[in-house]
Amino acid sequence: MRLIAEFAFVLHARPWRETSLLVEILSAHHGRIGLIARGAQTPKRHPMRAALQPLQSIRFDAGIHGDLGQLHAVEAVDAAPRLSGAAILSGFYLNELTLRMTPRLDPLPQLYAAYARTRALLAWPELLAWTLRRYERDLLDALGIGFEWQRDGEGLPIDPAARYLLDPEYGARRQFNDADGGSRRMAATGAGLLALAADRMPEPEDLASLRLPMRWVLAQHLGSKGLKSWEILGDFGKLGDGT
Repeated sequence: MRLIAEFAFVLHARPWRETSLLVEILSAHHGRIGLIARGAQTPKRHPMRAALQPLQSIRFDAGIHGDLGQLHAVEAVDAAPRLSGAAILSGFYLNELTLRMTPRLDPLPQLYAAYARTRALLAWPELLAWTLRRYERDLLDALGIGFEWQRDGEGLPIDPAARYLLDPEYGARRQFNDADGGSRRMAATGAGLLALAADRMPEPEDLASLRLPMRWVLAQHLGSKGLKSWEILGDFGKLGDGT
């Protein structure tokens, strides 16, 4: 398969053999693609290496043969967002989550659009937590493993005054009893879930309640190996803003 002038975002790049790079990208029409950028680490191909930075928007030509393709040409479409502090870690999380959750060569145009929107919002520190929760929702939905965010696992409307555990198999599971502190932290408020369904930023307490339940759901799909970014965020004290 030959791709010409395809648009994509760079998720990750690492050394490949002596002078090349193995690059993972999220493309507009073909989903995640692994590409070998031959000679990208040599001085002669500095422009190629500069265009293959994480979060960079690119236009590229490549040949795809099997699981990996070969990058023939690439150019940056715009400047990658300039991030600092919590936004840098959030960008790392965005890329690592996308890389780990998406299969190669599975077209995901809905996710590509969500990634583009999220990337543009990373530079707004006051919106980081909400931006990441929206992307987690959109990722699950695009992969066909999301929830009916307005209804629980029994099909009943979400009660904004209640709390819910998120079960990947069952759906939102209402808590009827007074839970202990640990269980309560793992339960999202109904108001938070309804705001997520309506794509409306919830109140701070409701937004904060979404973080651990969404992480738990993602962890079930990721398997025994978690994300490095979760470890970093934990060591950094959750960045103080619930991201």
